[in-house]
Amino acid sequence: MKTAFPEILSSLRREKGLSQRKAAADLGISQALLSHYENDAREPKLEFVIKACNYYDVTADYMLGRTTNRTNNAVERLKAMGEILTALDGLHASQADLVAKAKKTIGKKYSIQ
Repeated sequence: MKTAFPEILSSLRREKGLSQRKAAADLGISQALLSHYENDAREPKLEFVIKACNYYDVTADYMLGRTTNRTNNAVERLKAMGEILTALDGLHASQADLVAKAKKTIGKKYSIQ
């Protein structure tokens, strides 16, 4: 079954201006294996897909062709919520408890500091 993965993997490497040799070395595989992945001759293991996502700073959904969004917008929104809550720290003392509770709840659930 033909997937978008090989094309996306190759495209991300070219966008960074990397040779197959350099990208393969950085990813801990041989150039030949990377070539096989990019040409859809071999299917990578999940471990490699995760490593490639981290290397190119994209989500697995993007790497697998499931979305055109390269980043996880939900994570970005949660970080923004954390920033908003931090900004609310200057509220009146009567509202400070509510803000502290909200920060604690959101921080625990989504690892926001």
